Amino acid sequence: MIAVANRGYRAIAFDFRGYGLSDQPPEPEKANFQVLVDDVIGVLDSLSIDKAILVGKDFGALPAYLVPILHPERVSGVVTLGVPFMLPGPSAEPGRAEADFGRIDVKSVIRNIYTLFSRSEVPIAGDDQEIMDLFNPATPLPPWFSEEDLTAYASLYEKSGFRFALQVPYRTLNVDTGITDPKVTVPALFIMGEKDYVLNFPGMEEYIRSGAVKQFVPNLDIIFITEGNHFVHEQLPEKINQLLITFLDKHSI
Repeated sequence: MIAVANRGYRAIAFDFRGYGLSDQPPEPEKANFQVLVDDVIGVLDSLSIDKAILVGKDFGALPAYLVPILHPERVSGVVTLGVPFMLPGPSAEPGRAEADFGRIDVKSVIRNIYTLFSRSEVPIAGDDQEIMDLFNPATPLPPWFSEEDLTAYASLYEKSGFRFALQVPYRTLNVDTGITDPKVTVPALFIMGEKDYVLNFPGMEEYIRSGAVKQFVPNLDIIFITEGNHFVHEQLPEKINQLLITFLDKHSI
């Protein structure tokens, strides 16, 4: 935010409902990605902003893509990191991850997520295991993620919990959005670390490198970061900031 603000752009970041310091939706169990789309439009309306360039990371990529599909007049560009545009897929089993996360303290959950998912291999629990069983408190944090960062992130999830973060996206990936032509026509940039574990999902690398993703996002530029992992924006912030600024300079309204 500081980098793009220093460039002269108005940078806005907010916690979606159910995340960080925001309130939970009135009925979290019924929430889906439409709630996040509504939040984006609501923020733009409340700040009297006609159009914006959206930036989404991981599953934040989905609402970043859904907004220009459902409200094309409000978006002039999209930047996503770590997860490309994807069609709806199967949802995860309700309750399983909630029970898994609930067995240990919040700070350990966050530590586990950052140590496991910053690797290039897809974390897979063995038979009779859950993901949190892979937690090893002796594993050091990545060098770009400090104990201070861990404490700050954990304090936010102490407030919000993981219920909504698991409901949206993992429980609602197959919810019908009513979209018949899922195409993002605005200029778009996708940034992917070469060592991002998502790249090892079945078919994912081919989907991206072959350009198949461009059937849904035709005006898409794809940039791979050689040493980047799933948290490339935290790992290499100066590199990501420069890519963002270059995109903004090219496509700003």
